[in-house]
Amino acid sequence: MFSNLSNKLGDIFTRLKKRGALSEADIDAVMREVRIALLEADVALPVVKDFIASLKAKAVGTEVIESVNPAQMVIKLTNDHLTELLGSENQPVNLAGAPPVVIMMVGLQGSGKTTSTGKLALRLKTKYNKKILVASLDVYRPAAQQQLEQVAKQANLPSLPIVTGENPLQITERALKAARLEGYDVLLLDTAGRLHIDEELMDELKAVKALANPLETLLVADSLTGQDAVNIAREFHEKINVTGIILTRIDGDGRGGAALSMRAVTGQPIKFMGTGEKLDEFEEFHPARIASRILDMGDIVSLVEKAAENINQQDAEKMAASMMAGQFTFNDLLDQLRKMKKMGGLGSMMKMLPGMGKLQEKLEGTHIDEKMLARQEAIILSMTRNERLHPKLLNGQRRARIARGAGVAVQDVNKLIKQQMQMQDMMKKFKKMGQKGLMRGGLGELMKGL
Repeated sequence: MFSNLSNKLGDIFTRLKKRGALSEADIDAVMREVRIALLEADVALPVVKDFIASLKAKAVGTEVIESVNPAQMVIKLTNDHLTELLGSENQPVNLAGAPPVVIMMVGLQGSGKTTSTGKLALRLKTKYNKKILVASLDVYRPAAQQQLEQVAKQANLPSLPIVTGENPLQITERALKAARLEGYDVLLLDTAGRLHIDEELMDELKAVKALANPLETLLVADSLTGQDAVNIAREFHEKINVTGIILTRIDGDGRGGAALSMRAVTGQPIKFMGTGEKLDEFEEFHPARIASRILDMGDIVSLVEKAAENINQQDAEKMAASMMAGQFTFNDLLDQLRKMKKMGGLGSMMKMLPGMGKLQEKLEGTHIDEKMLARQEAIILSMTRNERLHPKLLNGQRRARIARGAGVAVQDVNKLIKQQMQMQDMMKKFKKMGQKGLMRGGLGELMKGL
C-alpha cells in the first residue's frame, strides 16, 4: 500500500533536496506536485484541498524559507501533516467494558469481514490473552456461517454453533447468552453485508446494534475500492456510527488513497490493516509509522515489534550462544530463513527500512526476491544432517546431488555455500572480538574484510 504515492513523493523531495534556499514560488510548485500525487493515489478531492491548504500555510512561513535545510523542513512538515491526516496516534481496540465486550463487524459483501473477524479474534487472544467467541449473523450469503466456523477452527477459536432458520437478531440474542454463561471476555459479531448500501441492510444493522450494544462497531473496508471506499465509510458512519476502520487487502493496493480519505471523512480512526491472506497477517495501524513509510523514512519500530513476535527468547539465546562460540551451520541458516519468511519475507522487511523505497526499485528484476528464500530452504533440506553440520563435506559430487534434490542449478548451491561461509567467518570474528571488542569497534569492524 502507498507504494505509488511513496514513489511520487520520493521523486518530488529528491529534486527538492538538490535546491538551496526555497522561494515561495518553489514551495508553490512543490505543493502542486504533492497535490497531483495525492489525487493520483485516489485521495478524495476535498481531503486533498484541505491537506494542501494547511501544509502550504506552514511551508511558506519564515520558518521554512530561512531554515538551515529548507527541503528537510518541508519534508518534516509533510510527514507531520500526513500523520495528522491518518489520525495522529494509534487507537487500540476498546476492551474497557464489562465482559463480554461486544465488537460488531460491519461492511459490504466481499470486503473481507469474515476473515478480518478471525484475524482480530486471533490477535485479541494472542496479544491480550482474551477468551473470544465469534458468531456469524450472515444468513443470506450461501455458506457464510460455515466460512466463519472454518476460519475460527484455523485460529483454534470457538464459534457459536449454527442453528438453521434463525434470523440475525435471534443469533445475536443466543450469542450474547452463550458469551455470558460461558465466561467469554469478547464476543465478535460478523454481520451480513450487501453488494451495495441499502435501507434493509442499515435497518438490520441498527436493530443488531440496539440489541448487542457493542463497545466497538468496526467498518471493514477493501482498500482496493478506492474512491468508493470514502462514500461507503461516510454512509456507514452516518447511519450506524462506526467507531473504527479495518482496511483489508492493503498488500494489493499501491495507491492507499482510501486510507487517507476514510479517516478524514469519518473522523474515526483506522485501527487495523490486513497485510495478507494468512490469519496472522494483521497489524495495528500506527499513523506516524505509516506516514514515515510513505515518505520512505522507514518503520524500524514495527520491524522490531514484528521480530519480537516471531523470535522467542529461547531462540535468541541459542543464536547468541552460537555467535559467541563462533559457529554458524546450515541449521542456523535454515532457522534464519524461516524466521525471515514468518516476518513477511524480504519485501516486507525492506519496506520498513529507511531509504529502501528507491533501492527496492533498483533491485526489482534481480535475484533478490521472495522465491529465493524458498529455493535456499529447499537446498538446505536436500542436505543430509551431517552435511548441514559440517559444510566442508560438500564436494562437487555432493553439491550436484543436492542441486538435483532441490530442483535448482549447482550454481545456486554454490552461492548458498558461499553465503554460509561468509556468515561463519563473521561469527569467528565475533568470537575473536568478544562483546567488549565489538562494543569498541562497532559493526564496521565486524564487517571488515567480508
